[in-house]
Amino acid sequence: MRAFFLLLVIGGIGASFVYPWAITSFSGHEIGTWRVYESGGAFSPVVTKLAAADAPVRVLVDMIAVAPPEFAQSSTVLTVTAATGGRTVLAEPVSFFEAKPQEKSPQLREKAYRDEAGVISEIADGDYSFVVGQGDAEDIRIKSVDLVLRGGAATVDARAQPLGYAATAIGFIGLVLAMRRGRRERNPNSQPPPPRWGRGGDQPPA
Repeated sequence: MRAFFLLLVIGGIGASFVYPWAITSFSGHEIGTWRVYESGGAFSPVVTKLAAADAPVRVLVDMIAVAPPEFAQSSTVLTVTAATGGRTVLAEPVSFFEAKPQEKSPQLREKAYRDEAGVISEIADGDYSFVVGQGDAEDIRIKSVDLVLRGGAATVDARAQPLGYAATAIGFIGLVLAMRRGRRERNPNSQPPPPRWGRGGDQPPA
């Protein structure tokens, strides 16, 4: 049973964390990456052609910070807006609140972070403009920002994370109980001593 509960924990963690991360970061094909900001300069807009075959398009932002920043869920580090044919198809704040740092160089304090700005589900053939700007979190020292577009991106099943959390909890509890039961069975002191007198005892009655 311990092997079953261990597999349940591993599967739950995979569904809760690994699966959403993999879908967000690697599903689909990369359309392109554009440097939209360098320290000391201004944010540059990006105009690129997209085709209906690219749908859905996931919009990602890679940011390199000079020093380890402190992100807050309520603050906006960057804003991303996408438009085509005079209409806005995406306008989202980016907080990097759940983004995990990636080392760019062990000798430098710079940290790279990736967050998703959203997914454009319907794509028509034509030019799309993307504008990245700075949000209200002005205390974060940004060195550079890249805009990344991935076409044919899969979407995360909304049921996966809740089921993953439940499986992890059930598996962990079951694993703890199974381990405790195994320790009791291996410990002879956990069993009551056999009777020494009477029926089943090791000495005859007086």
